[in-house]
Amino acid sequence: MALLEVYDQALPRVYGYLLARVGDPPLAEDLTAETFLAAVTAARRDQVSVSTPWLIGVARHKLADHWRRLARDRDRAEDLAADLATGSTGAAEDPWEVCLDALLARDTLARLGPHHRAALTLRYLDGLPVAEVAEHLGRTVHATEALLVRARAAFRRHYPGEPQEGRRP
Repeated sequence: MALLEVYDQALPRVYGYLLARVGDPPLAEDLTAETFLAAVTAARRDQVSVSTPWLIGVARHKLADHWRRLARDRDRAEDLAADLATGSTGAAEDPWEVCLDALLARDTLARLGPHHRAALTLRYLDGLPVAEVAEHLGRTVHATEALLVRARAAFRRHYPGEPQEGRRP
């Protein structure tokens, strides 16, 4: 059976399989697209006979990959929260920082400007050293260090429940 025929037949089943497990239509659509892209790649290499059951298996693997990615992102967000709470010395600088929540950290990161978000993401979520962050951002190491200082300060200002100037947490 030609790939387009399999696509027409399998699309509703693959999408339904994924939607039932993730409950989010846009995410199910993305995972379905990834599944069919894998099918096209495999069909071009003549590695498999593409069928609906095979596609459901690929979808299962794509879903597992997605869950692993979420877990990795959650762990990185928790690491970011811990790093920002303790600073580079390992000791908490402010009492409120000890209680940083990973989900709030992720939301706060999303509200930052793109330059601050990029610097913090590369440094803390991706775990890159400052020199590599500088290279990715097209900056000098010293300029990147200054950017990271400003980005951490912006993060703290935007973090919900952040103590205001002159007030104790």
